[in-house]
Amino acid sequence: MGIQKSATACKTKDEIMDEKRCQDVLVIGAGLSGLIAARGLAKRGIAVTILEAQNRIAEPWRNRHPALRLNIHRHFARLPGLHPPRKDGAFLKRDSVVEYLERYAQQIGIAIHFGAEVKAVERKTAGWVIRTADQTYHAAHVVFATGRDRVPHIPDWPGLATFAGEVLHAADLGDVSRFDGKRVLVVGAGNSGADVLNHLARHAPAEVVISVRHGPAIVPKRVLGFPLHRAARLFQAMPLALVDRAFALTQRLFFGDLTRHGLTSHPLGGGTRLVQDGTAFAIDDGFVAAIKTGRFRVVGAVRDLSGPIVSFVNGHRYAPDVVVCATGYRTDLEPLVEHLGVLDAQGRPKRPTGETDPSNPGLWFTGYKSLFTGYFDAAIVAASRIGDAVSYDLGRCPGNSTFHAITPEKV
Repeated sequence: MGIQKSATACKTKDEIMDEKRCQDVLVIGAGLSGLIAARGLAKRGIAVTILEAQNRIAEPWRNRHPALRLNIHRHFARLPGLHPPRKDGAFLKRDSVVEYLERYAQQIGIAIHFGAEVKAVERKTAGWVIRTADQTYHAAHVVFATGRDRVPHIPDWPGLATFAGEVLHAADLGDVSRFDGKRVLVVGAGNSGADVLNHLARHAPAEVVISVRHGPAIVPKRVLGFPLHRAARLFQAMPLALVDRAFALTQRLFFGDLTRHGLTSHPLGGGTRLVQDGTAFAIDDGFVAAIKTGRFRVVGAVRDLSGPIVSFVNGHRYAPDVVVCATGYRTDLEPLVEHLGVLDAQGRPKRPTGETDPSNPGLWFTGYKSLFTGYFDAAIVAASRIGDAVSYDLGRCPGNSTFHAITPEKV
């Protein structure tokens, strides 16, 4: 673990142990963001240990439905030092992502402690104490990379517990063909909701109803055969107001006036929503045509459920066999770090992409906010910030007997 004795005398046994171990960096989470951050630290000569709650790499990906593909173009779905597979074309399949992450974890050669779910995080004089069910770790720096989409969220609608049909989250969609011949209600039409709807459009459900509060910002997957996401670097360089206008115009040109079909516009533009709250664009790959031809129909937000009936705020009622909730995820970070004042009202890190927090030096977050180019690119940006700051801190403090805040100017 790279233990080095401190040159400064300590008052207690616990403080001595903290200082002996404060060179170590713990990365919590062995997903793409955690692996990229760990590699960046190791490349700078910093000892890193990864804690992973699951028993193998990429468990959340393995649980997604088998037909899933990334909406991120392969060019932006790359891990540093390892080219993504080309066999799937422009957009990687679920199983290819799993294999890619597995190969990457092997290639970087950093110790991963599987089955190590973090139960508590505590600040000490010389750094941080991380406790799992059976182990206590001491570290000068801790990087949280457990992901924005850790816990599927289903709203607690009135009557949900007594609903007669099946209710599931989009994360548990499974084989979409099992919905053939069934009446399906999809709640939400953002990025994950659009993915569900695109797959349903290629199958044969008896009926599909879409419940939304506002219509999403929708873009075509390809423009004249060109994958639109391949131009994401350009979008990221544009002023946000211009991005909003460009995508509103693109939506109108390719799909027409969708308000006629019940998809009203959100007050914020698609680019602004992505930057402000992480709500990604809905990528059309067939669901818009299904709406325009009447195969799918749009209703308002869910009000309540009663027996076999779902009621909506606009007065409509529907008796679905299945309710698919594309209603987002939660980070589940509150039990661990809420007391540190690092989360917003939605439980997301206030500094989600490797930014320095002067009030909590040595505590970092990565993987909780995307860029126009996607989560892979965002993880690379965060890893660079974290690696530079940690390297500076450990290099500045021989023996690591004191802990220094890193300001943005120093990074």
